[in-house]
Amino acid sequence: MTSWQLTRVIAGIFVILSVALGATGSPVYVSGYFLWFTVFVGANLLQSGLTRWCLMERIVRGLGLRAGA
Repeated sequence: MTSWQLTRVIAGIFVILSVALGATGSPVYVSGYFLWFTVFVGANLLQSGLTRWCLMERIVRGLGLRAGA
């Protein structure tokens, strides 16, 4: 697995988890404020798509995964 693949897997997990915790009617509803975390992840995905720089990918590369193509 490359760093860009793991970064996208982590982003997907964060989105699913934050929606599950923030959606009213969900069996694990905690707070609607978790939906702001979904907005934060989406904004970071948009920013990384436009600038080709992603902090999570740098962190993952620092852990030893090879860069993706």
